[in-house]
Amino acid sequence: MASHRKDRTAGFKALTRRQWMRIAAGCAAAVMVIGAGVAAGGYHHFQSTSSDPSAMAFSATQSKSAEVSRDNVRRSLNQGAGGSSSGTSYVNVEINGAKRVVLGNHFTTVKSVLDAGDITLEPGDQVSPSLRTKVSEATTIKVERTDASVKTEESAIPFNTIEERTDSLPAGSTKVKTEGRNGVMETTSLITKAGGKSLSSNIFASFVKQAPVAKVVLVGTGSAGSSPSAPGSSTTAPIGDSQSIAHELVLSKGLGEGEFTCLVQLWNKESGWRTNAANPSGAYGIPQALPGSKMAEAGPDWQNNARTQITWGLGYIAGRYGTPCGAWSHSQSSGWY
Repeated sequence: MASHRKDRTAGFKALTRRQWMRIAAGCAAAVMVIGAGVAAGGYHHFQSTSSDPSAMAFSATQSKSAEVSRDNVRRSLNQGAGGSSSGTSYVNVEINGAKRVVLGNHFTTVKSVLDAGDITLEPGDQVSPSLRTKVSEATTIKVERTDASVKTEESAIPFNTIEERTDSLPAGSTKVKTEGRNGVMETTSLITKAGGKSLSSNIFASFVKQAPVAKVVLVGTGSAGSSPSAPGSSTTAPIGDSQSIAHELVLSKGLGEGEFTCLVQLWNKESGWRTNAANPSGAYGIPQALPGSKMAEAGPDWQNNARTQITWGLGYIAGRYGTPCGAWSHSQSSGWY
């Protein structure tokens, strides 16, 4: 994921409102503090109060292990990965064994974490430690819901076709340089049942398990007798509405087609261009903002509006890396942006 990511937390029952994001490089700790399990009597809905003004992102594709040391998480925050702040704190949460990280400021009790994570409890849910237990970054909050199961599915992320102009080939000729391959999006949902009948299915994690590989086609621009020179410009045809919006915005900023090509590859790796791409670390959306709510700067519809998410993402990239190609280069060398 990108180092600029934000938090987009999903309620246990309202998980669809704030999809959970997959833990990226250096963002998930597995130290558990086991407390007394408490049945959550009644219905609790905690409105999100996360006010962390920073953003950070990590690459979902590089975090094949969901659990890394707390030191790695804290180091990433202290280093300001993606513009994050050392004042940001985190607590691990497990729901029926599925894990996520809640980011925020001034956590005090288990309830304050659930509040920041916009996690809804239902009657019968077991919470450990209890809601009033004080928390630290070593705490792991566990929620168990009966008659619920976790379901994981995979779907394809289509690959793009990039055309690279080269005078090493005669004008008008083409040659496939790299064959394309679809990527894989992994989505985890909580299925709630009663009497054997499914009552609801809420997505709480959706991330890029394997990034797509773009098909690269060389397009000749040379003439007979000319000597080959360095590779020329590239163009990438947008796939879907989100990429079309991004293409429009990139060109409107005076950036070239090559910058759009970089952006396509960057966000194919980060989110598969899904507006609801949710990482357990709190990163969310097409640009994988961490926390996702940071994108509210670009509009109140940041949770599901591609234009709002892309606008924020391009602003983040411009401020930190200058251009999409600058961000893509950093992502390739470090694993995050």
